[in-house]
Amino acid sequence: MTIHVSGAFEVKLNPQKPDNKEAESANLGRMSIDKQFRGDLEATSKGEMLTALTDVKDSAGYVAIERVSGTLHRRSGTFLLQHSGTMTRGTQQQTVTVVPDSGTGQLLGLAGKMTIKIAEGKHFYEFDYTLPETH
Repeated sequence: MTIHVSGAFEVKLNPQKPDNKEAESANLGRMSIDKQFRGDLEATSKGEMLTALTDVKDSAGYVAIERVSGTLHRRSGTFLLQHSGTMTRGTQQQTVTVVPDSGTGQLLGLAGKMTIKIAEGKHFYEFDYTLPETH
């Protein structure tokens, strides 16, 4: 059975120094991710993001991986989220998926997809997930 949860989160993105001049001149960037989730998911996460900007205003792409640690509906453990996103002249498309077999502790077997929304400068998540029945 798929369970739907939601809540808010704070995120800090810290730019990292480019690995080389070619990456910098190609408008490639790297950032560290630091998040605090609230609501049905009470957790923190740390991760890395790679970005690519284009010469066209509001067109870009990013990929990221983050490790989430905390509780999901009072079940504790960790799991990985994989992000892939593009923006085409301001129109966003994004997928955020639980990395298969990345759940630990009481989140072993976790699978799902997360949607991120930004409204009035605040970040929100909606998370549809499944977990195996515990015996």
